[in-house]
Amino acid sequence: MSGTLNKVMLIGHLGDEVKLHYFDDKNCVGRFPLATNETYTNKQTNERVTNTEWHNIVVRNKAAEICEKYLSKGDKVYIEGRLKTRKWQDDKGNDRYSTEIQCTDFTFLTNKNEAQASLSETQPQINQPEPSTPSQPIAEDDDLPF
Repeated sequence: MSGTLNKVMLIGHLGDEVKLHYFDDKNCVGRFPLATNETYTNKQTNERVTNTEWHNIVVRNKAAEICEKYLSKGDKVYIEGRLKTRKWQDDKGNDRYSTEIQCTDFTFLTNKNEAQASLSETQPQINQPEPSTPSQPIAEDDDLPF
């Protein structure tokens, strides 16, 4: 193989809301932290140990707007992209480095019911009318072709 590969695949939970920054008329960049966990049993103490790794995710333009609209803190998401290290200078003129995941593809893994359940646990319940039942009968499982 003569080429190189820079590919990252992560499944994790958002550590904060997606923050958008518009830098001209139509382009924007979205950033959010993503937490991935590694769990193992310490053989000496027989204790379960969990290590959390934080990743800086960067999405651009339409993908950033979609992420901001549909993702919330705590949501589970699959991220695919590439590593990018940026060099910058701090207030004192020291060189600093940031490693980010430049997202090229994503899939939301928290379904709507899970998101609503986690939302109802953190916020007081608001009384809303019950949704009406559908007028069409629901198909039985036996009618499914698979």
